Amino acid sequence: MKKIVLAASLSLLATGLQADDIKPEKAIEYRQSVYNVMGWHFKTMGAMVKGEMPFNKEVFAKKAEIVAFMSPLPGEGFIKGTSSKEVPESKAKAILWEKMDDVKAKSQDSQKETKALAEIAKAGDEKAIKEQFGKTAKTCKACHDDYREE
Repeated sequence: MKKIVLAASLSLLATGLQADDIKPEKAIEYRQSVYNVMGWHFKTMGAMVKGEMPFNKEVFAKKAEIVAFMSPLPGEGFIKGTSSKEVPESKAKAILWEKMDDVKAKSQDSQKETKALAEIAKAGDEKAIKEQFGKTAKTCKACHDDYREE
């Protein structure tokens, strides 16, 4: 997984693509697409944890792996000029760019917890999976609470 993310990052560098070259609407589309994919898989895991659908360890582990893989990707789409104040399609609050150190820290926490969830899910202990899912969800919510328009 790390090799794929690294390869994608290097390919962007090789093309000379800079944040200044990206149109705000495309950056928003990119990050929202990544979040939509993550949300698709996270909702299924949440339904399993809540008992709204049968718990399937194999399906859960696969979805946790996808979310862990995707979690570092959205950051690239947070370029200046893409807040909800500047582009109506955005859900990012303008304050996000003023508190970028906090945003990065919360993103790193989320990445750490999604990776832990994927590892725990592979082991198959349903109780441990459910506990880690709660920790992971809290890291997502922390950023949404502070930096996402509803």
